[in-house]
Amino acid sequence: MLRPGALQGRTIVVTGGGTGLGRSMSEAFLRLGANVVITSRKMEVLEKTATELEASTGGKVLAVACDIRKYLEVEQLVAAAVARFGTVDSLVNNAAGNFISPTERLSSKAFETIIDIVLMGSVNCTLAFGKHWIDKKERDKTVLNIVTTYAWTGSGYVLPSACAKAGVLALTRSLAVEWAKYGMRHNAIAPGPFPTKGAWTRLMPGELMERFDLSKRVPLKRLGEHHELTDLASYLISPFSGYINGEVVTIDGGEWLQGAGQFSGLEAVEPGMWDAIEQMVRGVRGS
Repeated sequence: MLRPGALQGRTIVVTGGGTGLGRSMSEAFLRLGANVVITSRKMEVLEKTATELEASTGGKVLAVACDIRKYLEVEQLVAAAVARFGTVDSLVNNAAGNFISPTERLSSKAFETIIDIVLMGSVNCTLAFGKHWIDKKERDKTVLNIVTTYAWTGSGYVLPSACAKAGVLALTRSLAVEWAKYGMRHNAIAPGPFPTKGAWTRLMPGELMERFDLSKRVPLKRLGEHHELTDLASYLISPFSGYINGEVVTIDGGEWLQGAGQFSGLEAVEPGMWDAIEQMVRGVRGS
């Protein structure tokens, strides 16, 4: 969508950048001339992705292992990115965790696990980079948060994720107002179904993917393609979107307008099936 070199000279940090949509966004930013820092907990995955992305794009990628649930590690991420590239221009809070389950089967630990990654991870990264930019009096910075349409509609069977993503949406809108004076913009993207190998296998294991064909819930009758989301992300972190602040852009083919709650259709799952589903999810998680 953007002209070649549109992100030339800019440095972008992508959490969860080693796989899935994070990897796709990182590749798109690199092709537009940016330097990219990718981070997650698994260094071997990051190093492999960094090598592949540099070979395919000719860009520069820094891989930094970081548990975004731990603020000290996030501060070390900021230091590593600045040490390598001199400055950071954009942060993409993409790292997430999610699983399907009837809420009555969940423990408080299940909520803690998802909220720590999705909400506190986004808070930690936003605070660490934001405070750095404020301290250094650096302006023209952007934070892009990846949320979901059920951040405002709610959704059954993914309650921890819905609660966490609603918090990230509130974070986006609140800091768009409070930190604009420091030259920062905060926006969000709310994707509909954009299947990725890892996340969607955990969310819809086994025959669930076929039984609950998410494309049938979308007015356009198809799933999203990664390049469609990466085009939008590239625009929102670029100077071309300089007057967009505090916005959440939905990219879901009209899904949420047709029926709120992306996973609410799982009401059709028979109670006895949830034990088998849980075992399939655990099997994928450990693979």
